[in-house]
Amino acid sequence: MSSYAVETPTTIALAVVKTLVLIVGGVITYFAYKAYQRTRQRPLGYLAGGFGLVTLGLFLAGLLTELLGVTLMVGILLESLLVLAGFLVIAYSLYAT
Repeated sequence: MSSYAVETPTTIALAVVKTLVLIVGGVITYFAYKAYQRTRQRPLGYLAGGFGLVTLGLFLAGLLTELLGVTLMVGILLESLLVLAGFLVIAYSLYAT
């Protein structure tokens, strides 16, 4: 018998939503970075970095939990730390204008 959990509709929905969040976060990060490249305004660079950190946090938490066997609590802690760091950078980007 496998040690993996049975795929439930909720598990599949979570995977779909997390994937969509990763895609949308990546697109937002890309557009913010392109705006920074076009204008060379430092706040836009920070904004892109902040969205990148938030998106990276969401991606790494799932990756570590599912593929590397890190406990769920450690994965959630890592995600929360990166999201917090991303939001701090986003807040700074808005303050620095």
